[in-house]
This record gives sequence, C-alpha cells and structure tokens, in this order.
Amino acid sequence: MTHPSINHIGFLTPGNYRDDDPHEGLENTLRLLEYGETLGFDSGWVRQRHLEHGISSAGVFLAAATQRTSRIQLGTAVIQIGYESPYRLAEDLSTVDVLSRGRLNIGLSAGTPAHAELLGPLVFDGNWKDHDLSHERVIRFANNLRGEFLADPETFIATPGGPQRPRLQPHAAGLADRIWYGGGSLRSVGWAGKNGFNLMIGNVTAGENTDDFYEAQSRQLDAYHENLGNISRRVSLGRVIVPTDSADAATRKKYTDYAAGRYQRTLKPQGDRRTLFPQDLVGTSEQILEHLFKDPILARVGELRLELPYEFQQHEYEQILSDFVTHIAPELGWNSPPVRISAGARR
Repeated sequence: MTHPSINHIGFLTPGNYRDDDPHEGLENTLRLLEYGETLGFDSGWVRQRHLEHGISSAGVFLAAATQRTSRIQLGTAVIQIGYESPYRLAEDLSTVDVLSRGRLNIGLSAGTPAHAELLGPLVFDGNWKDHDLSHERVIRFANNLRGEFLADPETFIATPGGPQRPRLQPHAAGLADRIWYGGGSLRSVGWAGKNGFNLMIGNVTAGENTDDFYEAQSRQLDAYHENLGNISRRVSLGRVIVPTDSADAATRKKYTDYAAGRYQRTLKPQGDRRTLFPQDLVGTSEQILEHLFKDPILARVGELRLELPYEFQQHEYEQILSDFVTHIAPELGWNSPPVRISAGARR
C-alpha cells in the first residue's frame, strides 16, 4: 500500500440548473467556487456542456467567477476545441485570465465534439464535416495565446491610442503554460506530452488491449511521460469521491444508491470504444482512503481533482467538499491548512 503525496487539490463541478430557472443553478455554482476557496481548495473547475442544463460557455462563466474569488485557481474541464475559433477563444480566455490575475487553467479536448450532427450546421453555417476538428486546432489556439506579433516588425495598426504592433489582446503572460489536454487514450496522451501540454486524466478512459481500468491509465501515463521528455508539466487525476461522514441517514442512502446505479458499467468495457470506468468512491473517509491508498495512479501524480456527481443539491456538494478537505486530503499528503466551516454555517 503506497501513501500518495498530493500537493494540490481541486474540484470539478457540473454547474447544473433547472430548465425554468438557470440563474439559481449558475449562482449556486459561483457560490460553490467561493465556498471551495474558503475551505482551502487549490482549484475549482467547471464542465462546459452544450445543449444540456449546464455551463455552455465556460469562459463567460469564469469571468464572473474571477470577481467572486481572489485566490483559488479556476479551470475549464474541458472545452471541445472543435466548436471554437482558436483565435476568438484565445481572446476570450486571455481576458478571463487577466481579470483573474493569472489564475486561469484551460482544459481542452479535440476530435469530433458531442452532438455534432445537431450543432455542427449551426456552429459552422454549413457542412461541419468539411472543417478541421483535429489536434491542430489546439496548437493554433496555444500559439495565439503566446502573443507573438502579427506580420513583420514594420506592420502597425491605427488605434485610438496611436499606432501599435498587432497581436492578440489582452496578452496574458504565462497562460499558454496553463493549457491542459483532457486525455483518455494512448494516442491523445502521447500527443499531449509531445506538444508539452499539462495532462488531465479522470474517471473515463479507453480500454486499449486491457479490460483493467488502472492498467489502461497506467500505460497512458507511461506514454505521456515518454513523449514529454525532460520538461516539467502538471498532471491532474480526477476521481468521483463522495464522503458520507457528516451526511444524515437519508443523504447517505442517496449517495449509496447513486453509486449502485453506476456500478454495472465498471464490470466490463462499454461500447465500441471499450470505455472503462472505475467504481465511484462513496463511504466514510476511512473507507475512501483505503481505496485511494490502493489506487496505483494516484501514487504517480501530485494533483487530485474531486469530481462532483451530476444532479446533487447545493448543500450536498458543500458537505462533500467539507468532508473531503477535512478528513481525506490531509491523509493524502496535502498540507495547506483549510478554514474549517461547521455544517451549520453552510449556505
């Protein structure tokens, strides 16, 4: 049994809302980021989801979050680059990073994005299958963030403030180094390493020549580091973790039923792509730690991302975060002292 050495803890929130009241759900997600900052979490991440009751524009949402938080890193997990203009997205997210004073992390994925048959014609105003949906869009996005001047040194544009050399504005120094690629296959993680991006891996992965989730993910980490070479980059691991320590009996049953409803998918590869899932970790902190100490992937990374389930209530998310940061994170080697908040003080 190996005890991990985690130096960074984050959480990923789905940002759910009701169809008839999106404001309440989005506001609650902003409050959850505030709450996570108060507890001492190092980062808070939001999913970007199209056509669903969730955050459809991570950049716009996180711009608001920059004004509600001051310390916690903010991240997107993940933006499907296929629906985005590499230049316009770079402008938007550079603006968010400047507003956050350098706290933004950008998680991306490439390939054919979800719901392409429905959204493709709307996004691209035509046959979306003719458009480039490859990893090269990520490269172009990263190059835009680096802020190199356009054209030759003699090229200037006229502005109200006088002539200036053209480049993407605002320039957010260092943001290109905070790009993460969401990898789940040998090809994708190898590409991320070869191109020097940080790596996000999580609770879903491709079963390539194995039915074992942890073996598949371990091989992916090997491929990433082999392609990365000697440069230093961050690797973040996501796991669904639901501690029950301070939950009442009815809530504990809800959590247990949630995990039971997802258990069958962990027994064998799912679908043509042989997608593999681990078990959700639901139980007391002692029970969860027992599983985490046996997780061979956790022992190889320095950052752990708590992935919150969909469709839970605000007070349940707060209870999960509080129990995790109080009882679990310190046992994993994380030593940033959080501010303790009693259950009665939660919103």
